[in-house]
Amino acid sequence: MIQPDFERIVKTAHHEEPDRVPLCEVLIEYPIQSTFLGRTVEDDDFGAQVEFWTKAGYDYIPVTVGMMTPGKVTAESGITKVIKDFIAKDSGSTDTSSFNLEYNGLINTRKDYDRFPWEIAAQPDLNKLLAVHDMLPDGMKIIAVSGKIFTLAWMLMGFNNFAMSLILDETLVADIIRRIAKIQFQALEALFKMPRVGAVWVVDDIAGNMGPIISPQALRDHVFPWYKKMADECHKNDMLFFMHSDGDLMPVMEDLIDIGIDVLQPVDPTCMDIFRVKELYGSRICLVGNVSNELLQNGTPQEVDTTVRELIQKVAPGGGYCLGSGNSVTEWSRFENYCAMREAALKYGTYPLI
Repeated sequence: MIQPDFERIVKTAHHEEPDRVPLCEVLIEYPIQSTFLGRTVEDDDFGAQVEFWTKAGYDYIPVTVGMMTPGKVTAESGITKVIKDFIAKDSGSTDTSSFNLEYNGLINTRKDYDRFPWEIAAQPDLNKLLAVHDMLPDGMKIIAVSGKIFTLAWMLMGFNNFAMSLILDETLVADIIRRIAKIQFQALEALFKMPRVGAVWVVDDIAGNMGPIISPQALRDHVFPWYKKMADECHKNDMLFFMHSDGDLMPVMEDLIDIGIDVLQPVDPTCMDIFRVKELYGSRICLVGNVSNELLQNGTPQEVDTTVRELIQKVAPGGGYCLGSGNSVTEWSRFENYCAMREAALKYGTYPLI
């Protein structure tokens, strides 16, 4: 077993060459973890999760402390319970099973905004972080997964209403984003007081295959300033600032660098060329990626091995690169392909690179 060492991540983020290219994922779903360990891993089995991330060769464990989890956001997020309780109280019905944040807007007007239970939503759940903290082996740290400012804003409004309101009622959109951001900041303030938290990882999909979901200027006006504040606070507290977004980020890469993002994941292989991104921006931001999820699902272990070797040879020289999937390791990934990815990273990723 490889000894975890979060300094491996720190050196890489600072464009230095550590002993090896770090492995990096924001999410590995429990069926993959279970198969790796040979026993069932569940959401409340923190010991098994720490064991997986340690034995699989990671230098950290990601722990969600914000309003939404990555992956199955509507099923496992604290904000979902707040919303369902609110709907039940408002309607008098206990059947809220049909509500889905991704499709049903809840805040359509200023009145809806005023009635929403923001104070309840603002109570971060730090129980998992506190439990995991005492289980970590030497050298390992926690990356606190937070954020989803943009995504949560449009989910609370419904995307069509969100997009129309950017034109017809921009103040309402700005107030919703501001309220969400302040709640996320409350979680950060708690994190900064805790030992062994090495980074904050914002997971917020701001782009699709055709580019940013809303105009770059709207992102600059309403979203990016909050991430700039988050990055500044992380750096003041000696933490790294990670960001995950799917999609083509090329139109806003300079913005992301100016925000102060240390590590960008996953450099979406469906629409971005990581070799080009490395050439243009690799000296100013650390890249994570980008073994495609399609390859992990449908490819062969040999194809995965070849892809990993090329990524390490072309992107890892000089540091500033961690090996990972093109999004996250989902339960529908072939387990043998996941193993091929991590084993190839360990095989080819020792510095100095051959």
